[in-house]
Amino acid sequence: MSTNDVLFGVLPYMAATLAIFVGVVRWRREPFSVSSLSSQLLESRKLYWGSISFHWGLTIILTLHLLALIIPSGFEWWNGAPVRLYLLEITGLALGLWAAFGITVLIVRRFTSARVRRVTTGMDHVVLLVIAIQIVTGVWIAIGYRWGSYWGTGVFIPYVRSLLFFQPEPEYIDPLPWVLKTHVLSFFAFLAIFPFSRLIHIITLPLQYFFRPWQKVIANREPPADEYISNEPRTKQFN
Repeated sequence: MSTNDVLFGVLPYMAATLAIFVGVVRWRREPFSVSSLSSQLLESRKLYWGSISFHWGLTIILTLHLLALIIPSGFEWWNGAPVRLYLLEITGLALGLWAAFGITVLIVRRFTSARVRRVTTGMDHVVLLVIAIQIVTGVWIAIGYRWGSYWGTGVFIPYVRSLLFFQPEPEYIDPLPWVLKTHVLSFFAFLAIFPFSRLIHIITLPLQYFFRPWQKVIANREPPADEYISNEPRTKQFN
């Protein structure tokens, strides 16, 4: 078994297994740790500009990657016209640069704000580093290996689908340049460290809200004298 087989044929399943197992264990045993632990109260100006750029840029890019995986024929049709191909490539590069600006602001914020720095953990640094590598290599690919949305449907999509159907074909990745391999490996690294970080909160949904019983809330303040005759506290029901 070659190094390429291990990195792109075995490592993806190890990362996915770790993400699922640790994520479930953490959710079951330490449910209150599954939180974003927001630092907005410590510093908000840089957080606003960094978070908006980072989250929206990365979210749209990931959505486009997912659509390419689900409907590759749609991307092949879209890229059949040069104008549409140019538009998609320019849009992807712009989103990548937007996300790069956002994570740069967030990294600077972590190191320059004393209050934020005190609550920053080693895992926060690791997550920021891995995501930064992912974004930088993505921008690098968009600039140095253009038309990725065109040739990617014939390289990455078959590879990812082979993983999903448990028939890994790492030979798709073997001839690629190192920057493309780094881009793929950084995603697997992110998947592996994901359940250990505060980012785990993005997979949680307050579904219990729709099934919990009605809450009985009792006011502790005295009602205005001209509105209530009795001094007994009110009882209201909220969902």
